[in-house]
Amino acid sequence: HQFPMKEWHKVIAVNLDSAFLLSQRLGAEMIKRKSGKIINIASMLSYSGGITVPAYTASKHAIAGLTKALANEWAQHNIQVNAIAPGYFRTDNTAALQADTERNAAITARIPAARWGEPEDLAGAAVFLASNASNYVNGHVLAVDGGWLAR
Repeated sequence: HQFPMKEWHKVIAVNLDSAFLLSQRLGAEMIKRKSGKIINIASMLSYSGGITVPAYTASKHAIAGLTKALANEWAQHNIQVNAIAPGYFRTDNTAALQADTERNAAITARIPAARWGEPEDLAGAAVFLASNASNYVNGHVLAVDGGWLAR
């Protein structure tokens, strides 16, 4: 109940508005040429509520919805719009969670792969979604999470 509106607007602008504006501008060119690939960045919080991060959670739910909405509209133009939803990855963004021994252990225990993801673990998903191999994949949010959602 005390989440600051200024922070809310900042997170929504960075995570959602930027994806919409870039998609809108690039999508217009893709429609003209009748092909394209857009890969948004979703999150595990596209699927759940999280704790103490309402703006982030709302923005990532919205990214999943935006991905599906644009896929529906632009598929007729041979444009595939998908998203990657990273699980828990070792990045600067998750440094506090990694440093919290108790929380880190709980997170790792829930991941069937028994480890946090490394940034390079996202490469295969990105290459697939950017390639012709995914020409009939549209509106999908691809979890790259070591099995987190399978639990």
